[in-house]
Amino acid sequence: MTFWKEELEEEILRKLKGKYNLENVKLDSTPSFSFGDFSIKVAFDIAKKEKKKPAEIAKEIMASLLPLPYVEKIEEKGGFLNLFLKKDEIIKKELTQERKMKSKARWRKVIVEHTNINPNKSAHIGHLRNACLGDTLVRCLRYLGENVEVQNYIDDTGIQVADVVYGFKELEGKGGEELDKIERIDHYFWDLYTKVYEYLENNESAALKRNEIHKKIEEGEGEEAELASQISRRILMCHLKTMERIGVRYDLLPHESHILKLRFWEKAFELLKSRKVIYFSEEGKNKGCWVMPYEGEEREKVIVRSTGTVTYLGKDIAYQLWKFGLLGRDFYYSPLNFYPDKDLWITSDKPSGAEHPEFGKGERVYNVIDVRQSELQKLLA
Repeated sequence: MTFWKEELEEEILRKLKGKYNLENVKLDSTPSFSFGDFSIKVAFDIAKKEKKKPAEIAKEIMASLLPLPYVEKIEEKGGFLNLFLKKDEIIKKELTQERKMKSKARWRKVIVEHTNINPNKSAHIGHLRNACLGDTLVRCLRYLGENVEVQNYIDDTGIQVADVVYGFKELEGKGGEELDKIERIDHYFWDLYTKVYEYLENNESAALKRNEIHKKIEEGEGEEAELASQISRRILMCHLKTMERIGVRYDLLPHESHILKLRFWEKAFELLKSRKVIYFSEEGKNKGCWVMPYEGEEREKVIVRSTGTVTYLGKDIAYQLWKFGLLGRDFYYSPLNFYPDKDLWITSDKPSGAEHPEFGKGERVYNVIDVRQSELQKLLA
């Protein structure tokens, strides 16, 4: 909304029209914040008519302009009049006007997905930035009257989780019974993840072993999958505590492991194949993989690896289809008693018997995500 800008232009015109015979006044953007928020260049037009220097006219005009609504001060620079605005006053006026204009929600439900920290280490400043951006969007949408569902996707079967399971089991020689002995588990696994990352870079056989563990985690098999589940849940609780400290909350925590166990991907896979969105690669570097063509079909993005494991993008496609109510399948849900005054739900692969709200089926979906994943988001769309 720019009602305040129009109001300001009208007031400047009212003050100058009689003396200088002006027909309109326009606020222009300045090349730098050091020159103020907006500038007016009427002095140049007047200077032509009166055969004076623009700077001389500008100084003459400046004396007759103040006070002006929303303007803190005016400075003359090379004939331009630079206006420095009272931003707090403008924001308050905008919000008041917006609230007056607010009507019923435009969409039945808006889903906002944000934060999405891999549950293998503590949160860092980049994660907090994403959470703050997402939470601000949520608050703005709710302010406008929208019915917003906030989701924080938990990638508990990803390769990063496999990394720390490998490190804990193979490098540290530890098992699930020793997790309870670790106090700051998110910090502990931060250090371990760094150690594993460096180790795998220089040890090909270790990387192969890690890949085997990853496959077991995705398939939900053996002690590796159970260990991954325990580590992920403990670290997730640390993340929730971190976000609660800065006032960021969620409605639902969808888990990637439940997408796999409930065969969301298989349903999405059949849809993608039937629509000919993906195809099986018979040759080249992606031989044996299911891939998606993009950029005019000159490049390929792997959706299912030759090992049979599904890439992040593949699982995310299934998740986004569910968010829009297009998949034809749903999660089970369990309450997670974390907030003292608000319900928080977590997805499950088994019925809990608890009555829950209807999740998913959004009419509009926002994914607040790292700009480095822009290409994946374009493919997803």
